Amino acid sequence: MIHKIALVAAIVLPLWNIPLIMRMVKRKSSKDISLYWVFGVWGCLLLMFPSGIVSEDIVWRAFNISNILLFTCVVICALVYYRGGE
Repeated sequence: MIHKIALVAAIVLPLWNIPLIMRMVKRKSSKDISLYWVFGVWGCLLLMFPSGIVSEDIVWRAFNISNILLFTCVVICALVYYRGGE
């Protein structure tokens, strides 16, 4: 039961990136988000990704895959809308 709860949490946690993406798209701006922060987080996720792919732990693997996919969307939106609203 603990692993099932953790698996659900591992998949749901990265979904909190969706409101961030939607806010950038709605405002057509990402000025309030630091690109240093975006690339710092994304870089760390990329460095952790190989560990998640080869791991036997389904929770770690699911978290890594869902997090890298959704945060890559954050990075793309931040870059697309970085100059917006000026």
